[in-house]
Amino acid sequence: MQRIVMDRSGETEAFLRVVQEGGFSAAARTLGLTQSAVSKLVTRLEERLGARLLTRTTRAVNLTEEGEAYFQAGQQIITQLNDAEQAAAAGAVKGRLRVNASIPFGAVFGTSVVTTFLAEHPDIIIDFSVTDDVVDLLAQKADVAIRMGNLPDTALLARRLGQSRRIVCATRAYLKRKGTPEKPEDLRGHDCLTFNFRRSRVGWPFRVKGKDIEQPVAGPLQVNNGETMKQMMLAGVGIGRVGLWHVAAEIKSGVLQPLLEKYNPGDVEMMHAIHVGGGQVPNRVRAFIDHLVRTFGVSPFAK
Repeated sequence: MQRIVMDRSGETEAFLRVVQEGGFSAAARTLGLTQSAVSKLVTRLEERLGARLLTRTTRAVNLTEEGEAYFQAGQQIITQLNDAEQAAAAGAVKGRLRVNASIPFGAVFGTSVVTTFLAEHPDIIIDFSVTDDVVDLLAQKADVAIRMGNLPDTALLARRLGQSRRIVCATRAYLKRKGTPEKPEDLRGHDCLTFNFRRSRVGWPFRVKGKDIEQPVAGPLQVNNGETMKQMMLAGVGIGRVGLWHVAAEIKSGVLQPLLEKYNPGDVEMMHAIHVGGGQVPNRVRAFIDHLVRTFGVSPFAK
């Protein structure tokens, strides 16, 4: 028979079993412990509470007034604990789920992903944060993070959600004002919007006559996230290069126009869901990642 854990819940369960079985000997048999071990657990509980819970005689064990109150409360606690364990074992998806995502992901997909998951799992509370900073999942106590681009070497577990090629684009209003570049070197005379973080490239890659080149670009604005980049492009500030998934709707509607597509090198941006490894993955985490995989498995952005 499985032995109980020697902690507070173990003390409480030992006490409850003594009352339910009518004595220490019977309780010890059902718990798989010695009678002295059960007695020590109950004594330790009484000492910790500073109250006598049982009166012991050679023939019977009786509850004191404090013991009666603790017995009623203890039964509720153990019942709730057992219910929680059974729910977890049965695959219940409930509790608080902390999700971290990039600002562009939150703007484009956040609403649809979160609302559909909540509709499927009404017992979940989602704590959803968006930032383009690479957060430490352990330090931030995040359950799942959604990352764009290549992943650094890490002990975290990653599940691929999809990929998207990158695209150069601008508004028709900007192109009317500044002209349309026909080849990569034409970008020298244009306002190109770039990123200000260290991992950003100095130039934009293109493929010319089968050879990969990197075209230097410059402009009046640098930003630290893709959503700001898109909003600046939409405002006509200049030309940007972003993941197709981020601007697919604007290109389809004609608000943004693709540029230099015949020189596109075909490089892709990966999307992953990452989480902390080790031990059993919580049901809420597994269910959310499965939901992401289903969502992006039918998404048209990865073209």
